[in-house]
Amino acid sequence: MSSAVQHLPGQNRYILEKDGEQVGLIDYSMRGNAIHLTHSEIDPQLRGRGLGSEMVQGVLDSIRTRTHQRVVAECPFVISWLESHSEYHELEERG
Repeated sequence: MSSAVQHLPGQNRYILEKDGEQVGLIDYSMRGNAIHLTHSEIDPQLRGRGLGSEMVQGVLDSIRTRTHQRVVAECPFVISWLESHSEYHELEERG
């Protein structure tokens, strides 16, 4: 199964696609130099397979390499994921 995280800036959303089908999303809002990750979801039939973690990591990797924005996690899943992945904490401390 091939997967990819896509950014849809016009919708303030990132999506996770598996084999060309959207299986998850993360919504965000911009405030100043911060991107607030407000909501995430995975297709209910596909939960429990690690797709949420894959999606969060893909989104954070994209933010890390393509922007200088600070990440503010508001979504409970993203908050929990960040607590377990200290290698991404610097994104919460940016400018």
